Amino acid sequence: MQHYQRIRDLREDSDLTQNELCKKLYMHKTTYTNYEQGKHTVPLDFAVTLADFYNVSLDYIAGRTNVSHGNAFDPLSNEAISIAQKYMSLTERNKGKLELFLEQLCENQSEYIHNLKEAR
Repeated sequence: MQHYQRIRDLREDSDLTQNELCKKLYMHKTTYTNYEQGKHTVPLDFAVTLADFYNVSLDYIAGRTNVSHGNAFDPLSNEAISIAQKYMSLTERNKGKLELFLEQLCENQSEYIHNLKEAR
């Protein structure tokens, strides 16, 4: 599996050094470094720990999907279908406005999550 780059990216996206992450997860740095470099396979229990820590799915950790939350193959909920239908009824200009607004919301959420993790 090519999950080694994924766990490094998650760590770096969280602005953590290997030392900082290892302190938070109570593990030895050499062990983690070996996982991140692909020298050792990440055990399932540690993959679960990482998924919980970063609030992502195991499939995301394993590189089976690029969707970080949930299952990429889940059918759309009625609510999601309704939102998609409303989006499709918008003019191109309003679609653009909505997309910018969503990007801002996602950025704000990412900053919020990052600040929560720093507070740990």
